[in-house]
Amino acid sequence: MSLRNAVLAVLLEGEASGYDLAKSFDASVANFWMATPQQLYRELDKMAVDGLIQARLVRQDRRPDKRLFSLTEAGRRALHEFTAAPPRPGAIREELMVQVQAVDAGDAEAVKNALRERASWAEAKIARFERLRTRLLNGRTEEEHLAEADRVGPYLTLLRGLAFERENARWARQALSVLDRRTRTSTE
Repeated sequence: MSLRNAVLAVLLEGEASGYDLAKSFDASVANFWMATPQQLYRELDKMAVDGLIQARLVRQDRRPDKRLFSLTEAGRRALHEFTAAPPRPGAIREELMVQVQAVDAGDAEAVKNALRERASWAEAKIARFERLRTRLLNGRTEEEHLAEADRVGPYLTLLRGLAFERENARWARQALSVLDRRTRTSTE
């Protein structure tokens, strides 16, 4: 999947500035697609040149002018083509996993610290995703939201992000517990 498709998916919510897209990216698709603001702005420029999005300039008084981006018909077609194609299988590529794999030959305390940080980071993301979930539900039950919302994709991907981060936190705590027990046993 390319950043382009993730941007197109976010723009389904409506017109947005690059700044708003970066914030929206962080709140909506960051659970499955990461991008820096610089990557996002470069991609927006390419997408505009390719005719997938259009930008309109909004003049502002006390701040710099901003560009608001929206999907074009070509962008909607590209997103439709993307969703019609079978996805490639995902794969985990993560440095922490390599560090844990090599912990017996490495610095166990550094790996344990990394696991603590990962658990903490996952718990912070869970809290942020729960706040977003509350906002998306807007007083409705999950069943009501899934039956009545204009778009269910953002909620479904949010549920996957929550499950992913809950598992990250659980695994990091489990790995940390195992390493703590082994460290205590080897020093006794």
